[in-house]
Amino acid sequence: MRRRNNMNQNLTISRTFRRYSFYLFTILVFTACHSRRIVTPQNNGETIIAPSDELPNLNGDPEKGFDYIYYGDYVKSGYPLKLALGDSFDPAQVWDKDTIKTRFGKAVNLFTDRRNISVMSGSCMTCHGSELNGQYYPGLGEAFGNYTKKPNFKFRLTAMVVKRKLGKNSQEYQSFKDIWQFQKEVSPRIVTPFVGPNPAFRLEEACVAFRDPVDLHYTSKAQFDIEGETPAADVPPLWHVGKKRTLYYNGMGRGSFSKLLMQASVLGVKDSTEAREVWQHFQDVVAWAAQLKPPAFPADINQELAIQGQKVFEKNCSKCHGTYGAEISYPNKIIPLDKIGTDPYYAQYFATQSGLAGWYNKSWFSQSEPISTLQPSLGYVAPPLDGIWATAPYLHNGSVPTLGHLLNSSTRPGFWQRDTISSNYDTEQVGWKIITHQKPINKKVYDTSRKGFNNQGHTYGDKLSGEERSAVIEYLKTL
Repeated sequence: MRRRNNMNQNLTISRTFRRYSFYLFTILVFTACHSRRIVTPQNNGETIIAPSDELPNLNGDPEKGFDYIYYGDYVKSGYPLKLALGDSFDPAQVWDKDTIKTRFGKAVNLFTDRRNISVMSGSCMTCHGSELNGQYYPGLGEAFGNYTKKPNFKFRLTAMVVKRKLGKNSQEYQSFKDIWQFQKEVSPRIVTPFVGPNPAFRLEEACVAFRDPVDLHYTSKAQFDIEGETPAADVPPLWHVGKKRTLYYNGMGRGSFSKLLMQASVLGVKDSTEAREVWQHFQDVVAWAAQLKPPAFPADINQELAIQGQKVFEKNCSKCHGTYGAEISYPNKIIPLDKIGTDPYYAQYFATQSGLAGWYNKSWFSQSEPISTLQPSLGYVAPPLDGIWATAPYLHNGSVPTLGHLLNSSTRPGFWQRDTISSNYDTEQVGWKIITHQKPINKKVYDTSRKGFNNQGHTYGDKLSGEERSAVIEYLKTL
């Protein structure tokens, strides 16, 4: 009977690790203070062009950058390997990092933590690595993330089971506590209403709310309140980093890209000393992201139609999204909410409700060199369109499934469900093949009636003829 109980406990722990490992990562933003409105929102109805002195520093080593982001210890804490493997754990066995990725997935990293314990943790690839047409692409945003499940009893019971299994005085249990103290605060707060949108910003809020801004040490009392609907979004591709002067959909990430991109480390770093160790590697990560190239369109392209589409695009779209080919430009514009017309919740939340920017701008990230800040705006960045064919769904909240729907707002479905096979891609309309519904029948259905997930706005393609839209889509396949 005891042996059977142990087997059940091991199975519970292993399943819990796999099911909730996605809480341990993200590459986005954090910050906050006790007051509700702690920043002055930018752009008050005017288009912002980000200053040129905010271009990222690209002096790092791209090869080292990929090695660190794919295998590295930037989270610094994780689940003891002994805990994840249960009775199959052999402390004498040397575990290869790629073996771990084969067994648990490409988004799981293995490293030795500060207590010299072999641990496993989620990585940036949880959100920033994905398969498309059967090919895995580091840097491509994950379109199928499922954050709809609330923590259940087994999840809440895990800490007690782990304490019994590892022993509360063991170094393995102390390693477990390093990451669990944040995970227990994060997991109830990042639930989304349906599959797809990513709640990384809410995860960051939950982590930094329990950190002192000066040296990043853990605090048992929350630094600020976290309220409102979860601000979830589509995951942008990392190959846009080299062109950007700001990060994030509302352009609030300013200054040092290496600090802005390393923020997943707040899930497990002990203090600002460990954070600086991580930052030194993220200079290479920025260089890696900046030199990434998008995958080529996998089907035939009508070159003659694409040439016509380029002319239509440059006349109607290039002022915001830039030019491509022989003459490359990207204006880095942040378009005000009243002009772009897309769902305003994400921008409004960080500008007027979240404590994120207040914490961040008082923190180690902003108060030490190189400086980075969060400056929320009441608008959205018009992104570069390199590799746009691979980045469906569209708009900041992922509410539009294809380019065809994006360029003709009258055709956008209110309730739709994407195909869950990565190779089932619509190469004509460019995006995910979908099934439409009359109502949200389950959590796989995108519901555009929900706050923060409306598919309104960006109606610039409505004025084009059907022939012009087809030509523009054909041109966008070439980028």
